[in-house]
Amino acid sequence: MRWFWIDRFTEFESGRRAVATKNISLAEEQMDGYMYMPVLPIMPTPLIIEGLAQTGGLLVGEHNQFRERVVLAKLGKATFHTPALAGDTLTYTTTVEEIQPDGAICICTSHIGDLLQAEVELIFAHLDDARFKGIDLFEPADFLRMLRMFRIYDVGIDANGERLRIPEHLLAAEQEDIAQND
Repeated sequence: MRWFWIDRFTEFESGRRAVATKNISLAEEQMDGYMYMPVLPIMPTPLIIEGLAQTGGLLVGEHNQFRERVVLAKLGKATFHTPALAGDTLTYTTTVEEIQPDGAICICTSHIGDLLQAEVELIFAHLDDARFKGIDLFEPADFLRMLRMFRIYDVGIDANGERLRIPEHLLAAEQEDIAQND
């Protein structure tokens, strides 16, 4: 991902639910004059949706140990109850409604403290090998660095309540990357 719209995961239950946070800073580029209201710097709603999509997309992708290429396919619905301002911390919660071989549906919310900020339904697709063979969305070693930065493996648990393990293919890619750069 070129742009990160989450800062870290605080909860991660494989195939079920994830919670991530985003601290909104006045110093962020998107806050500078959005909606031409410099007195009231509002986080753009499409970026809140993207933060929810990143949270949900990683939850859906982890379900198959990040072997599927997951993309946001459709925004089912979105309701925003209040704006998010500089200084706010958004808490993104995504819950998997259904995972199928071709994609998944997630129900997502964004909160500012206890206040419900947004409700969003997201539909994800798995890119099939017939049309997208050989197209990687991320370099595996870079992807693992990003997952570690988000602390997914610090808080993540599997369906049995055990700590999430890093998939072997990502560890192998990391080792290969280290060997190439030494």
